[in-house]
Amino acid sequence: MKTYPYDAPMMSTDSRIATQMNVEYAKAKIPVDLPRTERIKVEENIKQLLQDNNAVLVAHYYVDPFIQDLALATGGCVGDSLEMARFGQAHSAQTLVVAGVRFMGESAKILSMEKTVLMPDLEAECSLDLGCPADEFSAFCDAHPERTVVVYANTSAAVKARADWVVTSSVGIDIVRHLHAQGEPIIWGPDRHLGKYIAQQTGADMLLWQGSCLVHNEFKATELMQLKNEHPNAKVLVHPESPDSVVALADVVGSTSKLLQSTYEMDAETFIVATDLGILHEMQKRSPHKRFLAAPTAGESASCKSCAFCPWMAMNGLQGIEQCLTHHTGEVLMTPELATAAKKPLQRMLDFAESQKQRVAASGDIVKDRTLFANVGAA
Repeated sequence: MKTYPYDAPMMSTDSRIATQMNVEYAKAKIPVDLPRTERIKVEENIKQLLQDNNAVLVAHYYVDPFIQDLALATGGCVGDSLEMARFGQAHSAQTLVVAGVRFMGESAKILSMEKTVLMPDLEAECSLDLGCPADEFSAFCDAHPERTVVVYANTSAAVKARADWVVTSSVGIDIVRHLHAQGEPIIWGPDRHLGKYIAQQTGADMLLWQGSCLVHNEFKATELMQLKNEHPNAKVLVHPESPDSVVALADVVGSTSKLLQSTYEMDAETFIVATDLGILHEMQKRSPHKRFLAAPTAGESASCKSCAFCPWMAMNGLQGIEQCLTHHTGEVLMTPELATAAKKPLQRMLDFAESQKQRVAASGDIVKDRTLFANVGAA
């Protein structure tokens, strides 16, 4: 395996300062918890507003649990960024309300330019997006024109427009393996931890941009090992945006959806979870009899010193959803030219993911399909 983990430019000092300022600003904008009676009133108003506006609520697993539950209760979607993109594109609603961070709203708009895309707070950022300015990344790509450019979905529309492929953690390994099989060297951006993990899994020749997620980057292997020792029967679930020393301790490594799936498919009773703790809500709902422990961060960048909550995800609030539906604020706008350029690599990912699903579809011949179901237990 040949990789180039340190040839890519690091985030500039100015960018790091700007990111930290954005973190502090995001923390200051986290909505206060509503009293129960007021929350219920706001939720009921949102339900009516969704109907009146021919709108659907699309939420990420990392946002407030009340928003997740409201999305499901109103026929919307809760998922990872790939699931959100698919759902928004396929749904008949004319207005999409995206509860997440800005690149998710941009992705929804790219795929559905004819629709109105609203967000509770357009200033909900992502450290990976902020750490990969389009002009700097484009110059880096121009310096290596022989390489296929693959970018993580956690990037701006302008960065996507410069890419050949967009991927999420759900399909990143499959797409890179596909490109590697064709002998294509790759530029990967922006998350260096995810890029390194994919390079190790595929053997691909990858040149890595040196970005990181401020939440996943804070998980600590030493503290995680201590927690494992305290709970020797627990299974460790790790998102590959985490440092490789943390990934090395995992029983399961994968996307948000894969980690969630593992909690109800594995027979373990206790799980240590190394990703944003917003996912624990859905994990607990699906497996109420199981125990979920937060992997230790002991860092300074997340919303508190010892927890893994993205401060920008936390900016999404019920009142923000009510506000954007009432006054049509927080609209994601984009030029047709940018949307067209960014859609090509994003749609390429969706088409590839769909082809993979079709490739493993059952033929109806039980003997022929036996290997597909070799690891499937009783219904």
